[in-house]
Amino acid sequence: MHHTSIGRPNATPWFARRRLGWGWRPITWQGWVISLILVALAASALTLFRRSPASIGALAVIATAYALAARATGTALGEPPATTGEDKPLRGIASAGTALATSPVPVRQTPPAAGEPCVMAASTPPAPHAAQPATSALVVDHLTKYFGEHAAFEDVSFTVQTGEVFGFLGPNGAGKTTMVRTLGTLIVPTAGSARVAGLPLRAGHGEEIRQRIAIMPETPGLYPRLSVTENLAFFAGLYGLRNAGPRIDQALEAVNLTARARDLAGSLSKGLRQRAALARALLNDPAILFLDEPTAGLDPVAAREVHDLINGLRRRGVTVFLTTHRLDEAERLCDRVAILNTRLVTIGRPDELRQTQFSRSLVVTTAAPLSRPDQVFMGLPAVQSWRAGEATGGDAASYVLTVSDPAAAAPGVSRALVAAGADIVSITEARHSLEDVYLELVDNQEGRS
Repeated sequence: MHHTSIGRPNATPWFARRRLGWGWRPITWQGWVISLILVALAASALTLFRRSPASIGALAVIATAYALAARATGTALGEPPATTGEDKPLRGIASAGTALATSPVPVRQTPPAAGEPCVMAASTPPAPHAAQPATSALVVDHLTKYFGEHAAFEDVSFTVQTGEVFGFLGPNGAGKTTMVRTLGTLIVPTAGSARVAGLPLRAGHGEEIRQRIAIMPETPGLYPRLSVTENLAFFAGLYGLRNAGPRIDQALEAVNLTARARDLAGSLSKGLRQRAALARALLNDPAILFLDEPTAGLDPVAAREVHDLINGLRRRGVTVFLTTHRLDEAERLCDRVAILNTRLVTIGRPDELRQTQFSRSLVVTTAAPLSRPDQVFMGLPAVQSWRAGEATGGDAASYVLTVSDPAAAAPGVSRALVAAGADIVSITEARHSLEDVYLELVDNQEGRS
């Protein structure tokens, strides 16, 4: 579907050409007002002329006026878009061999009513992303949000650099989604301050901030009786995109949804609706993309495609703020992660958090238990302590050695075992996952509260 608005290129169309048959359908209140006025005129003509030849002429004039008004203020399916010198070429996105348009587009997002999709309206175009000198995409300073006496999050401070994939982790009810809605200007913080895309998080800057970001909520928020393409065309029209067709096609291809473009959104599975919502979030080429559980309900193949898309956005310099419960996903994708449990528990790179939370260790497995393990292990270079490991079954024995440097400790441990006559099955460095770090930190905080 192409979007064009004759005489009103930057406004939301009032009418849309019907897919089947002739005529136009009103899609805004202005279009409905025009339609009602012309219906009233047609009824008056039939009443006055009582089906005389004059009434036929009057109806023809009214129908012509309606068609002209609809065409002047509407969008026609299949009609080639008007091109101007302001249209910019497409930039590549490193996912599925596709490209998405790059010119920033105006957006106003308003909080939806319960159960309704989020609606965006056009406004004045912002300056291009490249013109923003700030290196920090997000700066949060002692931000707090209360609902009555309940703290959604409290005294939270962190910084997200431009082009970073930043993971925001925490248990249910920790305040992750509320933080996204706050930074997206959908709700007002109780205290503290923040800068989003270089702009202060204040009421006067809300519209400018919404022009530079996109939010993909956990609930897709699509219109079920419209096809996927019609949903994207509707939101593209609200964004004020002149040439929506190519962008819609490329967004669908980026999320591998081209084959289902004509299907009704209500007929899609949850995973496919998530993909369609992600395509919608890519339409305006945001500087900051907030993704709230983007792979929820997706199968492994579809989730991997979303991961590839996020990596492609990182290479293009797009800042991705990712909330997820899939800790393996956060470890694979995120440059840094923050763990929130109403208050900020910790923040850092996954490998840094592992080293901070857990001591480094070697796991030694021998074919039979050592008679005097203390004499074998203690006193070796870089070995600090040892303990018996978990039972491995059979006659094999396992030992966990706490070391300052696994690479420095392993050769000495090997030589000591050989000298003791032990048969070595394996010597490996113990690896703690981000899940281990998360569970340790959250459990410790809940134990102190």
